[in-house]
Amino acid sequence: MENFKEHQKTHNDVRDHVCCECGKSFTTASNLTLHQRIHTGEKPYKCSYCDKSFSVSSSLKIHERIHTGEKPYHCTQCGKSFRCKTALNVHLLVHSAVKPFTCDQCGNDFKLSKHLKNHMKIHTNVRPYACSFCEKCFSRLDHCKRHQKTHYSKKDHVCCDCGKSFTRADHLKQHQILHTGEKPYKCSYCDRSFNQSGNLKAHERVHTGEKPYYCPPCEKSFGFLKSLEKHMKICPNLSQ
Repeated sequence: MENFKEHQKTHNDVRDHVCCECGKSFTTASNLTLHQRIHTGEKPYKCSYCDKSFSVSSSLKIHERIHTGEKPYHCTQCGKSFRCKTALNVHLLVHSAVKPFTCDQCGNDFKLSKHLKNHMKIHTNVRPYACSFCEKCFSRLDHCKRHQKTHYSKKDHVCCDCGKSFTRADHLKQHQILHTGEKPYKCSYCDRSFNQSGNLKAHERVHTGEKPYYCPPCEKSFGFLKSLEKHMKICPNLSQ
């Protein structure tokens, strides 16, 4: 009977379970208990495979799939599998034409909020991530980390065709496509194929009209970085 009464509160939105730490209120005692672990730091759910612990059982369940390899959420469009439903929902945007996140500076649309956030750095020119070895700065942490590897990484991935060496295996693999003539990156809009994913992405902007490169002084947008660089040399507003 007590559980039934607690359940009914969720429909009536009666929030009589109040956190004494921050004042936030909840419809059920169990939700309050989960919330209070934010304040106490309690993590009672321990992983069976490593030393990690979690405050909620659902987080533990998703984490343990890293160890077991279980991916129960499947994309019906391409068959790709994921450990959690959130990751599947994000992936489904790849198949959708919907781009709900719009840049208020230039009007470009993006499928994910993180893509919009990264794009906005073009307008602000903020580069908060500095290389520890040289004066270069980057707008994204992953770009900074990738750059830093060029300072200390050994080039032990060697091309057997020309002898050129690389710091990363994926860079070697990308390079070897030049020798094989393979063009694995196919355009979604026409029959053209490309040997590099970056070239495909630039080409598809011809079809989509996307112009991610922005000149702040004159508010013009461009589909290609080279076009922006060329424009910046003659932009009359830069000298003002």
